[in-house]
Amino acid sequence: MDRDPTSFADVHNHLVPDVDDGARSVEDTLEGVERMTLVGIRKIITTPHLDGSLTLDPDALEERLEEVTEAFQAAAAAVAEVFPEVDLRRGHEVMLDIPDVDFGDPRMRMAGTRFVLVEWPRLQLPPGTHKVLRRIREQGYVPIVAHPERYVGIDVELASLWRDAGALLQINHGSLDGRYGSDVRRMAFKLLRRGWGDYLASDFHCRPDRKINKAEAQDCLESLGAGEAFVTMSLTNPARILRDEEPIPVPLLPAERGLWAKVRGILSPESV
Repeated sequence: MDRDPTSFADVHNHLVPDVDDGARSVEDTLEGVERMTLVGIRKIITTPHLDGSLTLDPDALEERLEEVTEAFQAAAAAVAEVFPEVDLRRGHEVMLDIPDVDFGDPRMRMAGTRFVLVEWPRLQLPPGTHKVLRRIREQGYVPIVAHPERYVGIDVELASLWRDAGALLQINHGSLDGRYGSDVRRMAFKLLRRGWGDYLASDFHCRPDRKINKAEAQDCLESLGAGEAFVTMSLTNPARILRDEEPIPVPLLPAERGLWAKVRGILSPESV
């Protein structure tokens, strides 16, 4: 198992300066990248917010994409100078505020690949989400649902429909550490115990009061005997995005045995 700490990746973050609710300046970007390198991250796909409804207006879409391109290029030049060991790429976190988003422009996708990071507005789930994800697959793209564990109303049955539709799932580091509360933590572990988490990422918004919870997530999974799963979601599968390759299956979390396992099943937030 590859445990080289210098090869970890992050595929969901907001490091592009002054284009969304993440970094405000190139200086913020550099500070954020430094914090990532300190926890062993060297490959980064940064994913500023993009409203999918802009694809209904080609001129508005081009204006937004060019705005992000200009800011990303400035950030990338600074990162290359200060952190030459970091491989910084550009994607987007695309808001599915309409059901039929056109992903034809490669700038909308993860490092120009077939992969697209998607979310729904305000952590609410409209009807028919699995049908939307299936259409994205049928159009030749690979949808990655950002932080599925955080959505209001998410359950195992709906996540199963997403998987059947061909969607991949990206879980936030902080969800495993309880950053978003016990319900979100519980759902994250439900997904992981079924092997449905394909990627772990920070969703880091590059602010002084925000934390990168990679180390905490790694400690949590390793304490459960799931270190291989952590590496697959944080190293192997993110690297495969950059090669435009589907993820490999993530090892299931080891099952607990005996009376103590039954007690934990009743009391712990990891319970399914």
